[in-house]
Amino acid sequence: MQKINWNSVPTEQVNEKMKRQFVHGEKIMIARMEFEDGFTVPWHSHENEQITEVQEGTLRFWFDDDETNSVDLTAGDVMIIPSNRRHKALMIGKVIETDTFAPPRQDWIDGTDNYLRK
Repeated sequence: MQKINWNSVPTEQVNEKMKRQFVHGEKIMIARMEFEDGFTVPWHSHENEQITEVQEGTLRFWFDDDETNSVDLTAGDVMIIPSNRRHKALMIGKVIETDTFAPPRQDWIDGTDNYLRK
């Protein structure tokens, strides 16, 4: 067992519009993130199942390379995204959200998540 306080977890400035903190165990990862208005997470997929919960702002998702249909999440909304499902997201206003991944995102741990660092 390990007790961690978010105040002791370093905040990573991933790019000029995205900050994140994360902790992980062997089988799960939780990340707290803050985005500035207009940031787009480009189309991608990953082996990890993802649960996204929005605390502030609007997070707009698109799925399966279909940009004609979107789903907006606002404060209190939760989205479960199955593993390997292609998705893209746009931040509308300042967005604060929490993502949970199983298994942990190895690309985040080792810093090879280049699609976010642009």
